[in-house]
Amino acid sequence: MHLTVHQKRYGDRLFTAFASQEREDRVQNSLNDDNYHFIPVGTVCRSPAITCSPHLGLVEMARQMKSADISGMVVVEHNKPVGIVTLRDLRNLIADTDGRIDALTAGDVMKSGLITIRTSDQLFKAIFLMAKHNIHRLVVMDESDRLWGVITDTDLLRIQTRIPLYLVQEIEAAASMDDLRLINAKMSGMLHYAVKTNADAHSLTQLITHFNDTLTRQLIFILDFHGVRLPPGAAFLALGSEGREEQTLRTDQDNAIVYRDDFTAEQRLATQRFADRIVAALEYVGVPLCPGNMMANAPDWCHSLSEWKGLTEKWLAVSGAEETVRFGVFQDLRVLHGERYFEDELHDHIGACARASSIFFPCMARNIARFTPPIGMFGRFLVEKKGERRGTLDLKKGGLFALARGVSLIALEAGIMGGTTWSKLERLQPLQLISGQDLESIRDAFSFLIRLRLERQLTALASGKQPNDSVDPLDLSEWEREQLRTALRGVETLHKVLASRYLTA
Repeated sequence: MHLTVHQKRYGDRLFTAFASQEREDRVQNSLNDDNYHFIPVGTVCRSPAITCSPHLGLVEMARQMKSADISGMVVVEHNKPVGIVTLRDLRNLIADTDGRIDALTAGDVMKSGLITIRTSDQLFKAIFLMAKHNIHRLVVMDESDRLWGVITDTDLLRIQTRIPLYLVQEIEAAASMDDLRLINAKMSGMLHYAVKTNADAHSLTQLITHFNDTLTRQLIFILDFHGVRLPPGAAFLALGSEGREEQTLRTDQDNAIVYRDDFTAEQRLATQRFADRIVAALEYVGVPLCPGNMMANAPDWCHSLSEWKGLTEKWLAVSGAEETVRFGVFQDLRVLHGERYFEDELHDHIGACARASSIFFPCMARNIARFTPPIGMFGRFLVEKKGERRGTLDLKKGGLFALARGVSLIALEAGIMGGTTWSKLERLQPLQLISGQDLESIRDAFSFLIRLRLERQLTALASGKQPNDSVDPLDLSEWEREQLRTALRGVETLHKVLASRYLTA
C-alpha cells in the first residue's frame, strides 16, 4: 500500500502534530541513542583485512578488489601494514595516465603514513580521526600491534542506521506498510549493536517496547489516513509481555479492544473493522499472530467495558486452567491507542475483584507452581530428552513465566498494577512482602534470563534460524552456565515465596 505524493504531503502535515506528543511520551529509561559511539571498533570493523604485497600489479589488485567487493586494500610488507590503495586512487591514476597502469605496482601508488586505530578504541575516535584527516577508512590494529582489519565511513553509516533514534525516525517518516515492513526487519540489527554496548536487560526490553509501540502507532496512523480508525470512546490494548513492556524478539501479538457500553451497532462495526485491519497490518509488517488467538479481531478479545469487567470476574471466580491463562495475559494490559482512562478503570476493577476473592491467589500460585525450573540436584540441568529441542531447556517455561507471573501476583495483592517486572519489584521492596535477599535473587534471575534469551535469539537469527526460547547449556561458556544455575535457583526462590505466602494451610 503506497500513498500518492499529494497524500504523503498532507499526511506529513497531519503527522507532525500527531508525532509531537508521541515524541514527548518516549521511554526515558531506554537505551541511550548515543551509546553506539562507545562500541569498540574491533567488534564492528571488517576483519580480517584484505591485503597484498607492494609488488602486486595494479590490474591484478583491481581484480581482487572487485572479487572481494571492497574499496581499498592494505599493503603489507614483512607482516606490517605499510600503505593503502583505494579504488579512488586507481580511478585517478587511470585518468592521469590515460589507462597506462600495466607496469605499476601497489608499492608505486600506495599512500603511506597510515592512520591507524586499535580494536579497543571506541567508534567516536574512528569518527574523529576520519573527520580530522579527511579520509574514508582506518586500518585497525590489535593490542599486540598486529593488523586486525579495516573500518570505513560506510561501516559507520551502516552502524548508525541501526541505532534506535535512526530507526524510530524512519518509522515516523514511513508512509506505507511496505516501508514499515522493511524497517521492522532491521530491528535485530539494532539490537545486535545495542547488546554490544552492554546495555542491561531492562534497557534492552524497554528499547524493543519503544520500537514496537512506535511501529504500531504508525500503522494506526496509516490506517487512519485511509479511513480505518478506532472510534472515539474505545482503546486498543497491549497485553501479556507487550503490556508489561518486556518483549524480546519475535514475540507474537497479544492485544484487545475495549469500548464504551453505549456504543451503537455502527460504532461496534467500525471497531471490528479496525481490529481486523490492525491485526492483519501487524502480521504483514512482521509481528506474528498469536497461536492462542488472543487478539483484538477475535470475538473473545473485543468487548465493552462492562463485558470486560464481567469476564474478569468470571475468570477470578472459576480460576480453572484456561481462566488463569486468560487472566494472566489480560491483567498487565496497557493502552496503546485510544482512551487512556480505560487502563486505570480496568486495573482498579481487576485489583478489587482479586483481593476480594478467597480462592484467586492460591489458584494462581498453584498454576505458577507447575512451571518448575529445569535444574536438579547438584546444579544439573534438566534438558529435554526427545524431540527437535532435545538437549535444550526452555527459558520461558522454566523461568521467565514463573518470575513474571509470580511477581505480578504478589504485586496485585499489594495493589500494584501495570509496569514491568523490574518496576513491580522496586515498588514491592519497601513493603517487605519479599525479603531483601530473596527480592534481589529474583530480580537478578529475571534480568539474566531475559538477556540470555535475547542474546540466543539474536544468535539464531544471525545463523538463519528461527528464534525461540530454548537454549542448549553446552553452547554456553562455563561462566554463563554458572550464571544460569544461579538464575534458576532464583526461580526456585520465587516458588518458595509463593508457596509460603499462598499455599500453606
